[in-house]
Amino acid sequence: MHSRRSAELAGRSPAVSRDIPVLFDCPLAPHHKLIGQWVAARTPGSQSLTRPEARRHIERVFSEAVHDVLGAIDMVDLRTVVLHGHDHGPPAIAIICDSLGQLDLGWIETGDAPIRWRAAIYKALGETLRRALPIFGYDDLFEEVSMYYWEGETDDESARQSMIDMYGPDEIENSEMTLPSTMNARRPEWMISANAARPSRLPARLRQLLSELHDAHDALAQSPRELNAWDYDIETVFEYVPGIEECATLPPLTLVPFDQFARELDDVGRHGMEMGFMDFCGLCPLPDADRIDDWFATLRAGARFLACAQALLQFDPARK
Repeated sequence: MHSRRSAELAGRSPAVSRDIPVLFDCPLAPHHKLIGQWVAARTPGSQSLTRPEARRHIERVFSEAVHDVLGAIDMVDLRTVVLHGHDHGPPAIAIICDSLGQLDLGWIETGDAPIRWRAAIYKALGETLRRALPIFGYDDLFEEVSMYYWEGETDDESARQSMIDMYGPDEIENSEMTLPSTMNARRPEWMISANAARPSRLPARLRQLLSELHDAHDALAQSPRELNAWDYDIETVFEYVPGIEECATLPPLTLVPFDQFARELDDVGRHGMEMGFMDFCGLCPLPDADRIDDWFATLRAGARFLACAQALLQFDPARK
């Protein structure tokens, strides 16, 4: 077939033969096929779809199912991502936390309820929330600060000496650098576990909400790890998300109040602000579609746990 020289096409509108399809398409990717099998089992019946229509249908049905589970959770921003496995690995579903900074502690931080009540709930959240969320508490911050400021020391004398070794005695004498005791002294009373009331000393409704939190936490903890939507192995994350090892290992969320510890949080969070935080709540490889219902079962268990935490934060016993 004779073709015109390219120079002869200048200023003309090239025509496309009817023999050439306008839409160039490719087969469904493995993660679409996996979720597609699950979608097909949920929506039986013959339906003729083009590949783009099939992709949109699969994504819509899966997204709606996830939203039905997580839609009531607003204490943090969560999203799911279906990842294509590399080197013939199975697809995986990840839960990502898009929230950054201090978790809103509501009445615990700003309310007028007794300190012992506030300390009890703050302690419970610190002991349980990391089961589902990428979050760190005061002890984690203190450890990070110890490495950042004092080369791992935790008492004033050793910390001061480490700073003298790093910066010189004159610089230390004229500075307001933090020492372990001064950092600990800035904690509000409700942050100190020793101030927490026993559950039996809490008001009835608060005691009930706390019990529901622990029950939901225990149920989530008993989920098989290999099918748990809220669990992950860091090496598996590296396999599915190349380059993420450059991110900070520090989680993006904290229970530490910024009002008292802004400088320390800014210092230890600098790497994360520049390179990103480890914001995974969970990553679950799924070799076959039959396991997706099991994944959703653990997704619901985690949502129930977060709903219990959310209920505690929204309930102010001093105003009821």
